Amino acid sequence: MNFEKVYNEYQVYARSRHKKQGFITMDQAFNIHILSYFRNMNVNEISKKDLVEWQNVILSKNFSNKYNAMLYYSFNSFMKYCVICSYVNENMVSAVGTFKKKIEFKEHKTYNIWQFRKFRFNVEDYVIKEYFNFIFFNGTRPGETMALKFSDLEGNFIHIRHNMIRKGKRELDTPKNQSSLRVIRISLLTKIRILFLRNYYIRVYGTSNYDYFIFGGIKPLAPTTIDRYKSKACIKANLFEITQHEFRHSYATRMIKNKPINYVSKSMGHSRISTTLDIYVH
Repeated sequence: MNFEKVYNEYQVYARSRHKKQGFITMDQAFNIHILSYFRNMNVNEISKKDLVEWQNVILSKNFSNKYNAMLYYSFNSFMKYCVICSYVNENMVSAVGTFKKKIEFKEHKTYNIWQFRKFRFNVEDYVIKEYFNFIFFNGTRPGETMALKFSDLEGNFIHIRHNMIRKGKRELDTPKNQSSLRVIRISLLTKIRILFLRNYYIRVYGTSNYDYFIFGGIKPLAPTTIDRYKSKACIKANLFEITQHEFRHSYATRMIKNKPINYVSKSMGHSRISTTLDIYVH
């Protein structure tokens, strides 16, 4: 069976077995780095030598260990499907093994409270200002924050129930993992800011019955729009620029000095405390 033809079959199989965002990411990587290499081959003709040579090409591109692991997982899952369908007798990808890991130093840039206040002062759009406020003081993921609706607010608590697919149509998806489904206690100030946003949307859109996105209104904020305002604010504030996700890192870096590690891990939706330790304790 032709490699590309089998992959078209596999896409149907995999789409219903992966989270939307995860499938989109894996599918894009597969098309660029795997399908393009093996497109003209038959799956039952791929040898271990072919796979080793493909790995050498990927390693020459100097991708991160995480990206290499994702490529291996995607290819391995595809070959498992081929075994299930009897297109091949053995999963050669599994037999060859994973990519050799290289030594990496992961550095996260963060803002302290004074840098954040300086940044916030220079964000021109009020809704986007409150979006960054929420991540910095509550440690949610950007996709989780974009997905929040007023129905997720219950008293002094916010329910994290969804994640926003940040590519394409920006659809709601399930959270990253089971631990990401969580309830966060918010401060009185945060609650007042959220209710102010709701009143603002009612004034603008004219109905109190609509379940608006907390940060965006009828539609969620677009990542590109957020980044545009973020870059402009950093320039005005004369600050180094950090990513949206690094506002979450800023929360963790600040909280881990004052709160038990299990509290920080749970509030961030990590599935294991070791994840929090590995990323932040250094």
